[in-house]
Amino acid sequence: MTQHAPKKGFLRRFRRSEDGSALLVEFCIFVPLLFGAFLMAVEMGIYSMRQTYLDRGLDIAVRYVRLNTQTNYTHDSIKQLVCDNAGWLENCDETLRLEMVSINPRNFAQFNQRADCVDTSEDVKPVRGFALGQENQMMMLRACVKFDPIYPTSGLGEAFVKDGSGQVKMIASAAFVQEPG
Repeated sequence: MTQHAPKKGFLRRFRRSEDGSALLVEFCIFVPLLFGAFLMAVEMGIYSMRQTYLDRGLDIAVRYVRLNTQTNYTHDSIKQLVCDNAGWLENCDETLRLEMVSINPRNFAQFNQRADCVDTSEDVKPVRGFALGQENQMMMLRACVKFDPIYPTSGLGEAFVKDGSGQVKMIASAAFVQEPG
């Protein structure tokens, strides 16, 4: 068998041919859009998964605190409960900050609008608003965790509000009444 060498005329015709050029414009427009949508979908999926893990960790910690009123908890012990039960939250020990305040159900006062979050680009600040409740007292607990976006310069990762270190905050809150001992 002999191999057939391509004819010189074929390559010249291929280069000059305009067949398929109508699709080239659509391809150049839609492929970056589709790729950007794919990156945003991945970022949103990871964000949703992190939010679910944070909510789960906070719910389990709140259940434990609510049922064990006699124990003196600290910010760090409740933070450890949240991180142990939160699953996949990277650097949870360094980036999670909690606020816990008692709430009067007849004269409701909400949390400060700005969540108390860790900013690793600034000096360490003391924990704001953390008070243990008594039996039958209504409490609110808010958790703020920081994370690095997967794609920080494109799509949803670029739209997030970032702190000085380029991290994004995620907040979860829970209200509970401490059970009597």
